[in-house]
Amino acid sequence: MNAGDPHPPLSRSLVGSWRLTSRVDVTAEGRRHPDPALGEHPVALLIYDRGGHFAAQFMKRDRSTTGPVAAAPGFNNSRAQDGYDAYFGEYRVDDATGEVWQRLLGALSKENVGMELTRAMRVDGDT
Repeated sequence: MNAGDPHPPLSRSLVGSWRLTSRVDVTAEGRRHPDPALGEHPVALLIYDRGGHFAAQFMKRDRSTTGPVAAAPGFNNSRAQDGYDAYFGEYRVDDATGEVWQRLLGALSKENVGMELTRAMRVDGDT
C-alpha cells in the first residue's frame, strides 16, 4: 500500500493519539453493556506508537455521581476507580479482523497488571 492509500491497514492507521468516541461491550447475542463505572461515552485519551506501546486513560463524564467500585470488572475490562481508569503496555494488531490485543504492564488497579484485553477497533479517516 502506498502513503496515499485511503484505507491503510489498522496496524498503520492506529498509530497516534486518539480521543475515544464510545466504549461498549457487546455480547455474542448483540446485547449492549456500557461500562457501569465509566459510562458509554467516557472522556478518554488513547496513544499508540509504532513500537507496539500504548497508554490509555478514561474518565466518566460526570464524576459527581460515581457509584461504588464493582467487585469485579466486566469481561475484557479493567477496573475503574471512582470514575477513572488508566493503564499502559504493549499492543499488537490483527489487520484481517480489526482486533487489537493489549497486554497491561501498568495499571491504576494493581490486579489489572498483566491482564490481556482484546478490542475490536476501526479507524475511518481521523476518527
